[in-house]
Amino acid sequence: MRYSGERPQPNESAFPCVWTRSVFLPVHEVPSQTNRLRIAYIAPYQGPTLVSRRPIHRNRSLAATVKIELVAELLQKNSHEVEVISQGEVIEKGLRLYRAFREPHPFHPEIRVEYSSALPLPFVNGFWSSASTLRCLRSRHRATPFDLVMIYNFKMPQMVCANYAMRCLGLPVILEYEDDTFVDVDGEKPTGFRSSCHLYASRKTLEAVSACIGVSPYLLSQVSSSIPKLLVPGVVSDEILRTREAGGLARKNWIVFSGTLYKTKGLEKLITGWNARPIENWELHIAGDGELNTVLREMARENSSIVFHGLLDRNENARLLCSGMIGINPHDLSERPGNVFAFKIMEYLAAGLHVLSTPMGQLDPAIEAGITYMTDNQPHTIMETLRRVIEERQFMATVAQTVQATYGSEGLSRTLEALLDSVVRRGQVNPA
Repeated sequence: MRYSGERPQPNESAFPCVWTRSVFLPVHEVPSQTNRLRIAYIAPYQGPTLVSRRPIHRNRSLAATVKIELVAELLQKNSHEVEVISQGEVIEKGLRLYRAFREPHPFHPEIRVEYSSALPLPFVNGFWSSASTLRCLRSRHRATPFDLVMIYNFKMPQMVCANYAMRCLGLPVILEYEDDTFVDVDGEKPTGFRSSCHLYASRKTLEAVSACIGVSPYLLSQVSSSIPKLLVPGVVSDEILRTREAGGLARKNWIVFSGTLYKTKGLEKLITGWNARPIENWELHIAGDGELNTVLREMARENSSIVFHGLLDRNENARLLCSGMIGINPHDLSERPGNVFAFKIMEYLAAGLHVLSTPMGQLDPAIEAGITYMTDNQPHTIMETLRRVIEERQFMATVAQTVQATYGSEGLSRTLEALLDSVVRRGQVNPA
C-alpha cells in the first residue's frame, strides 16, 4: 500500500510562498546569516535528573525528549544561545510539592535546562504548572533578556508563556507543532468545558505565532499562510550519522522497534502476532521504556526470538538501528493521517532500515520509497505484511542518504536558520 492523495498546498492569499522539501518561505525573502539570538525553548523536556526525582513513568515521552535535544542542539550549532524551560509535569496525583531546579546533567554543556515546580493536586496541577513555568521564564528573562521564544505543542504552560512573551515582552513566538490539538487520533473533538477553553486558547495561540515548525503538511495547513513554515517530520541525530559512516556493524535479520512503550504504539498487537506466527531465522528487538514495559515483557516471556534492550542512550540506539534490517511502527491508526507523526520513522530510515508503518501522512515520494504501509495494526495484518516484505525482499529498498541529506544536522540546520532569518527580516526581532 502506498499513501495516496495530493500534497496539501499552503494558502497563498497573503503573499506567494514556496515549499521546498522542508520549508515554506516568502519568495521575496532570501535567507542570510542570522545574528546570535537568545532563545527560550518552552518544552516538556524530561532529562535524567527529572526522571529520577519525579514520578513521570506514565507520561514519559522518549521521542519528544530526543527531538527537543536535537532541535536545541541545531540552534546552538548555529551560534544561538538556547535555554530549555520545562514544566516537568507530574500526572500522578498526590499532596507533594516538587521544587523547581536546574538540570545538573544537561544533554549539552552549553544548553541550560530549567524545570519549574509541580504540585499534582486535582484541579490545581495544571494552573500551578503554568504559573510556575511562567515564573521561570520571567526570572530567566530578567537575568538575560531573550530575543525569541519557541513552544512545543499546546500544553497550557506553553501557551501561557507564549502569550506572556508576545503581549508583555513583545517577542516573536515560534510554534513546534507535533500533535493535532483540535482532534484526537480517532478524529474526535475533545468535549467539556475545560476542553473547550483549551481549544479556544490553542486557536488564539495558533493565530498569533510568528512561525511554525510542523511534522506534517496537514498540521502546517492549520497555520496562517502569512507566516513562515518548516516541515520537520524528524531530526536525524549525529550519532546515527557517525555510526553509519564508521561501518563495521553487520546487518542482522532483526525487526526493530525503538521508542516509548505506550498503549497507542501497537506493541501489544505486534507481540501477539509474533507469538502466534514468528518468522523463522528473524528476531524482534524492542528498545525503550514506558508504562507497558512489564506487560510486554510478560507477553514475550516464553519467546526467545523477542529481545528487549531496555532504555538506550543515543549512541546505543544508533548502534541498534544500524544493526537491523527492518524498523517497525505499528502505531494505532489515525482518522486523519498527519495529525500525529512518529519521530522514529525518520530515525529508522536514516539508519538504513526499511520501514513498516501504519499511514501517518504523506511524505516526499523519494522518502516513501523506503516505507511499506500497513492498512491497520491488527496482529494478522502486521505479520502478513512482515512476511511479504521479507519473502519478496522488499526490505532491501532503503533511502538513508536522502533522509540524511534533508533531515541530518547539516541540511536541517540550514533550513532552520532560514526560518529564524525570515522572522528576523520581517522586523520582529532585534538581535544583539
